[in-house]
Amino acid sequence: QVQLVESGGGLAQAGGSLRLFCAASGRTFSVHAMGWFRQAPVKERGLITAITWSGARSYYADSVKRRFTISRDNTKNAVYLQMNSLKHGDTAGYYCAAGKLLLHPAQYWGQGTQITVFS
Repeated sequence: QVQLVESGGGLAQAGGSLRLFCAASGRTFSVHAMGWFRQAPVKERGLITAITWSGARSYYADSVKRRFTISRDNTKNAVYLQMNSLKHGDTAGYYCAAGKLLLHPAQYWGQGTQITVFS
């Protein structure tokens, strides 16, 4: 099993920034990628960004490209998500996840954190 613990999130003004942090523990050798999904009300949960365990490859959904940046901290078995130029459309529950596939790292989940963007 892999445990994921998230921190960060909350309220942000449109155009502002927030940072999320997710630390992995347990059998981390069994996963090859970590990422962030988000789910807005009445919408499906979808992958917005992911990074391989080595940090060599990453993925960004079009909706967050050039605004969000995912990065690894190998000393902490963790990933950061830096979110800039936030929009109302970024309001959602954000979930850290880990798994074997870069484009679907959905084997293990964090508890989720809410981000609300206001004007």
